[in-house]
Amino acid sequence: MEPEELKERIPVSEFIFLTSRSSGPGGQNVNKVNTKVELRFNIRTSLFLTDEEKETVTTKLKRRVNSVGELIITSQSERTQLRNHQKVIEKFFIIVSEALKIKPERKPTRATLKSKAERFEEKRRRSIIKELRKDLGHRQDE
Repeated sequence: MEPEELKERIPVSEFIFLTSRSSGPGGQNVNKVNTKVELRFNIRTSLFLTDEEKETVTTKLKRRVNSVGELIITSQSERTQLRNHQKVIEKFFIIVSEALKIKPERKPTRATLKSKAERFEEKRRRSIIKELRKDLGHRQDE
């Protein structure tokens, strides 16, 4: 699923925004203005995701989801709260769309003749190196 599709499905009214002082750029301004923006999206109570999508997002993004079922994303890279607000919304749609993408199942393939030949050649080289390390008939008492 593409981020544009999600933007049409999920309204911004579903988001909860919190602001705090940022550790990002801004000089002395950082100490005075709340520029860090945190977006919270409750996956469990969302009316715009199917149960299957909720399960997928919760599973794939479990490190970003708290115990209440909220997906938490922050942005503090910009100097203004407005830019961080826009950026955190963009990040949300990108992250969720990536989580909802279905990856094709890998079809197992056989090793090619060339890859087998290369593997055996490497084994032969290693064997020669190890053979050269051996002590060839030298007596230690001489």
